[in-house]
Amino acid sequence: MQVQSAYASGMQGLQSAQQGLAQATTSVATPDEQKPAVPQDTVTLSSQAVSQSNTATALISATESVNQAQASTKVIEAASESIGSLIDIEV
Repeated sequence: MQVQSAYASGMQGLQSAQQGLAQATTSVATPDEQKPAVPQDTVTLSSQAVSQSNTATALISATESVNQAQASTKVIEAASESIGSLIDIEV
């Protein structure tokens, strides 16, 4: 019974990683607001820094989602191997 739970947990983690990666890539791909070519005040400079920070955060989230997907894949593989071992022993 725990093997089914591990498999379901791995699938849920994989789906969560896929959703997280989709959100992160959408955040990176979303064009920023129109900015003047030459910043003239600190407010403009501040908004550019926030924009760069948001892009960096989105890229970090994308990397986290990839790592989560890899870990979930290993969980699914381990659950599959466990099921295979149980079936070999039972037969």
